[in-house]
Amino acid sequence: MRTNVGARPDRTSGRARPWAAGQRPAKGWRRTLWRMARSWDAYLFLAPGLLLFSVFTLFALGFAFYLTFHEWSIIQPDKPFVGLGNYRDLLDDERFRRSVYNTAYFTGASVPLTMMVGLVVALLLNQPLRARGILRVMYFLPVVTPFVVVAIIWKWLYNGDFGLFNYYLLKANLIEEPLLWLADKNLAMPSIILMSVWAGVGFSMVVYLAALQAVPEELYDAAKVDGAGAWARLRYVTIPMLRPATLFLMVMGIIGSFQIFTQIFVMTQGGPVDRTTTMMFYIYEAAFKFYEMGYASTLAYALFAMLFVFTLLQLRLYRRAYE
Repeated sequence: MRTNVGARPDRTSGRARPWAAGQRPAKGWRRTLWRMARSWDAYLFLAPGLLLFSVFTLFALGFAFYLTFHEWSIIQPDKPFVGLGNYRDLLDDERFRRSVYNTAYFTGASVPLTMMVGLVVALLLNQPLRARGILRVMYFLPVVTPFVVVAIIWKWLYNGDFGLFNYYLLKANLIEEPLLWLADKNLAMPSIILMSVWAGVGFSMVVYLAALQAVPEELYDAAKVDGAGAWARLRYVTIPMLRPATLFLMVMGIIGSFQIFTQIFVMTQGGPVDRTTTMMFYIYEAAFKFYEMGYASTLAYALFAMLFVFTLLQLRLYRRAYE
């Protein structure tokens, strides 16, 4: 059966349909529009989602960027244009620098701890234990528990007068007087980190469990034949095979820790003396406590820039690992 040169199969009839002279669309944006016109029904179904995305994401991002160039207060009728004034104030803001330090401190401590504890728990629950399913559910429960509920419970545990932590530490004679966990400037952030690690271990455990079950058993058999012990198999087989899961957890952990807010809002309100004021909480204060929407938008874009840089660095690290 002969077909015309340059013929294109007809999706509806299955027969070849040659291009008519002068009907081939031009290259570039006209060709793109022509293809969109052919699939108009698909775009009709996508229209509600695209509309919501455009209004609540694209427009919101554009308007927030517009606010960064204005002194935009909710309670003031005048919204003067200040140019780069908000960005200059950002560089001179001591509280902003403190919030960056607190966020970096929280990230540098909570992310590695959560990943390491999650890996240990995953290795233990990957063994043929009797109540393995129940233990997995118990470790994962904090992940699905609302963070507000978790923060309130841990706030009571940290209570200086009748909290359980002080009660058992006093009973064990490890401390002589109750500790003010959330009111002490040296203990407040470590207390937040401990609670966050407890709440996030379950997610790391599930990711590592899935990665462990995907490791070929033949690799362990070959290592045993070569005389490798349990520690050698963990070091030279398990951990290298878990590299994709580790990089995924690191990226998601850093992004999530840079946006920590709920724990701070419920437990410390940024105190004492700004020792737990993170970037997200500082943005909240600027917007809804001092009503400075322009400066709050500037802070939000500074946070976005930091996350963007960290994500690029981690993606580059991920690519190097597989080159």
